[in-house]
Amino acid sequence: MRAHKITVYLVLVLGALATVYPFVWMVGTAFKTLPEASTDSLRLFPETWQWGNLAATFRAAPFGRYFLNSLLVSVIVCLSVCLTSLMAGYAFARLRFPGRGLLFMITLCSMMVPFEAVFVPNFVLITRLGWYNTYFALIVPWCANAFSIFLMRQAFLGIPEDYYDAARVDGCGHLRFLFRIGIPLVKPMLVTVALFAFLGSYNALLWPLIVTADEKMRVVQVGLTSFYSDAGTRLNLLMCASTVVILPTVILYFLAQRHYVESALGSGIKG
Repeated sequence: MRAHKITVYLVLVLGALATVYPFVWMVGTAFKTLPEASTDSLRLFPETWQWGNLAATFRAAPFGRYFLNSLLVSVIVCLSVCLTSLMAGYAFARLRFPGRGLLFMITLCSMMVPFEAVFVPNFVLITRLGWYNTYFALIVPWCANAFSIFLMRQAFLGIPEDYYDAARVDGCGHLRFLFRIGIPLVKPMLVTVALFAFLGSYNALLWPLIVTADEKMRVVQVGLTSFYSDAGTRLNLLMCASTVVILPTVILYFLAQRHYVESALGSGIKG
């Protein structure tokens, strides 16, 4: 038994090191000189920490504007996905209407359609609506997604039927039950949906790159391409920018970690 535990811990430690190493290398490279970052690429930490790289990164590209755009788009998308997932998930779980099963099946099938298959139709639709190079193009196509609806449906199905019966006896309608009683009961899953929605929008690259042309509309992931040029890649500044870019997602994860773990643990328990 002791040998088994040692083996398990050893595998876990090796996995943790393999996971953490790229992040530590990124932070260390962010404060190297360009020659040191380019030639001594496997070394974790610089000989002399170049703290001026942070200021140089923000001088190389307008990251303040990029951050504002990314946070604005990601927060609106996150709130929109939470609202649409809550209402659609509740409807699929508790309401009885013709074609409910078929509509839910179509929703699930849409998860199997790759993004590349709908990329061109979405782009054509955006341009014909006159939304090219606007916040509408960055936000509206991602205000709902099938996976979040599925998660919320499963969460509402896990609520005991007694809660719904008691609410009906007290004269509670569907919307009142959803926003006054349902949301606190499915809070861990809702936080998970919000986290996925925010990260998906914040980390998007291809779609924002295609539907925006103005520098003022760029997001942080597109802004990282500023460090690539025909003369080469400014690796140290690129890693510095990447370190700054991931900070909001790391902070968000630690803030939502407890609810995320509760959602993962409760996903296999039926109420």
